[in-house]
Amino acid sequence: MALEVTDANFTDEVLNSDIPVMVDFWAEWCGPCKMIAPAVAELAQEYEGRAKVVKLDVDSNNNTAGAYGIRSIPSLLIFKNGEVVEQMVGVKSKQFLKEKLDAYL
Repeated sequence: MALEVTDANFTDEVLNSDIPVMVDFWAEWCGPCKMIAPAVAELAQEYEGRAKVVKLDVDSNNNTAGAYGIRSIPSLLIFKNGEVVEQMVGVKSKQFLKEKLDAYL
């Protein structure tokens, strides 16, 4: 299962990470977010130790969502060395997400 990050721990878990981090910006009421949730959870397990895959609830953590200009969800951002290196919006296949994440390992 993907780690839940918040406004409070985003810097520690994502920006200060020494491995790439994929952040799934989502909300409980978002149907498409629920569609990609199983793929995100599987990626979190498959990449353990090589990359982090985390989730951020935009309703509870609007400071972080706002800081990164999240207007549509699901939005998936990949961070490397504290910087956004990739941004994807909408439902994507697990294979597509793997290819994007693999590019930063």
